[in-house]
Amino acid sequence: MKHMATYDLMETLRTTNQWLGATAQALGSYPAVSMFPNPFFKMVAAWGEVTERTFARMVAKPDWNINTVVGADGRDHIVSVEKAVERPFGDLIQFQVHGRPQKRRRVMLVAPMSGHYATLLRSTVASLLPDCEVFITDWHNARDIPVSAGKFDVEDYTHYLVEFMRFLGPDTHVIAVCQPAPLALAATAYLAAEDPDAQPRSLTLIGGPIDPDAAKTDVTDFGRRVTMGQLEQIAIQRVGFKYAGVGRLVYPGLLQLASFMSMNAERHSRAFTEQILKVAKEEAADHDKHNRFYDEYLAVMDMTAEFYLSTVERVFKRREIAQNEFKVAGRPVDIAAITDVAVKTVEGANDDISAPGQCIAALDLLTGLPDEKKASHLEPGAGHYGIFAGKSWRNNIRPLVLEFIDANSGRPRPQRAQLRSV
Repeated sequence: MKHMATYDLMETLRTTNQWLGATAQALGSYPAVSMFPNPFFKMVAAWGEVTERTFARMVAKPDWNINTVVGADGRDHIVSVEKAVERPFGDLIQFQVHGRPQKRRRVMLVAPMSGHYATLLRSTVASLLPDCEVFITDWHNARDIPVSAGKFDVEDYTHYLVEFMRFLGPDTHVIAVCQPAPLALAATAYLAAEDPDAQPRSLTLIGGPIDPDAAKTDVTDFGRRVTMGQLEQIAIQRVGFKYAGVGRLVYPGLLQLASFMSMNAERHSRAFTEQILKVAKEEAADHDKHNRFYDEYLAVMDMTAEFYLSTVERVFKRREIAQNEFKVAGRPVDIAAITDVAVKTVEGANDDISAPGQCIAALDLLTGLPDEKKASHLEPGAGHYGIFAGKSWRNNIRPLVLEFIDANSGRPRPQRAQLRSV
């Protein structure tokens, strides 16, 4: 039961802060306190409202909140989220747009499994839906997966991507965002060797650490400094008694969030102070800029310990993808086997997570792919978030990605998959 008490202690602290926030909000909102002109009680209520919402959202999976999309006919078409493939550690889901003809572009978004839910790509999905049939990997929170479901590491992740690509068929265009870019490349290479007829038409890699040593960041520096033994000791805990995954070894989302927040502590502190003042002045709204951002940013999920540790060891430390030495079930995955899938890399000039140079390294590994099927784009002034969900994505990168998809669609192949549950 090692570290289970630590996991439950973190959850106890989170619940206590949520309760303190709710209590302060209720206390400062009593009608009786309005008789006093002192703004103290308004500040107490405002602090309570912001605090309660902050700690409550840490354990809640956000909704997609994509309800309609405007079609070419000018009508609003209802969008439903449907599971295409169900698996213990993650599903492939489709955003089914009802009442419109099928779009020619068929896109599979590979969402990161790096501490946040797939809803982090909500705006990416919403921007693609008017022009594409969109599928996305929806990874599950490890705390909710019973130990009986077994392990899940980088090889299992790669197998999931291979299965999803096979299901969708060869007329699919894959877009991998951030963390999954190396494994999406490996999954494509696996298919190139084992089942070439199931390969996607194109693969777009956005801000991913194909070669972490190509450019230094705080993330890569941390990976070099810490040993695997130290990392396991300080980062891995067992899920507590509150959740279905009790006893499973995980890298807790709350621990990851604490790390995220500490990297930009001053900026986050200022943002919350300003929000408390806005709430006190009644200038805040339920879906204002602050709440839209932090509702997503603070919603974190646990990763299985084996996935987190194998990612650090095999992708960052041993650089198995970068050196074309990655293996799945003991079988080498040769990136050079990709000869027919167009590959595009996208990087942000100001990306401090996956710095420029890390993602474009994929093109050097594709020795079997003709140069005319390779493309790259460096977005000036864009940070990590901006290249897949911000203004840079909407105004510049999205149109380029759609052009790349169209240029590599080729003659339509027979559809291999229909929407189904497995």
